[in-house]
Amino acid sequence: MAITDISRLLYTRLAVWPGDASFALQVVSDRRAGAAVNLTTLTLSAHTGTHIDAPHHIADNAQAVDALDLASYWGLAQVVTVAKPAGPLTPDDFAHADLGRARRLLVRSGASALDPATFPSRYVYPSTVLADALGELGICLYGTDAPSVDPVDSEDLPGHYALLRNGIAILEGLDLSRASDGLYELVALPLKIAAGDGSPVRAALRPIDPSLS
Repeated sequence: MAITDISRLLYTRLAVWPGDASFALQVVSDRRAGAAVNLTTLTLSAHTGTHIDAPHHIADNAQAVDALDLASYWGLAQVVTVAKPAGPLTPDDFAHADLGRARRLLVRSGASALDPATFPSRYVYPSTVLADALGELGICLYGTDAPSVDPVDSEDLPGHYALLRNGIAILEGLDLSRASDGLYELVALPLKIAAGDGSPVRAALRPIDPSLS
């Protein structure tokens, strides 16, 4: 079956969260200059492009990246498109979908079509009511094409805390422009970073036979 890459391309013009380090790739050795190998050094925030947030991102004594259960980031997922262009999402925004079909929810919004070189000022994010409803459904991962599960000017981060309270892993910055609504196998594994608060991932989808849901 075809695999769909739903990761953002990491390149120098990729917009990052305001104040974060920009992505940079420095050539350390170059075969064209006579070196034996090509070698580069990467500089980036742990929350660059498509990435996961570990609980340690918002809670000092919570799990860091290296202690996460990888099962949340690999398994049956459902892509659902929402019509709302920006603001908090509620269960009503998903009235057209059966969210009980998979334990991993990937929310597709207009953010997938935005210019990746410009950081969006408005996008959708889960309300605390939605996070609690997803927790009751047994959802284990909330994925979004938006850069965050809270608005850009939020300081109390209710979306992050509500998802954490419900045991729901966070996957942000997806590119779902080529993923139609439906069921997939998701793989989005974080790097094994000691004491890490987040990690870039290479996220991909493979279509799933509906009979397996």
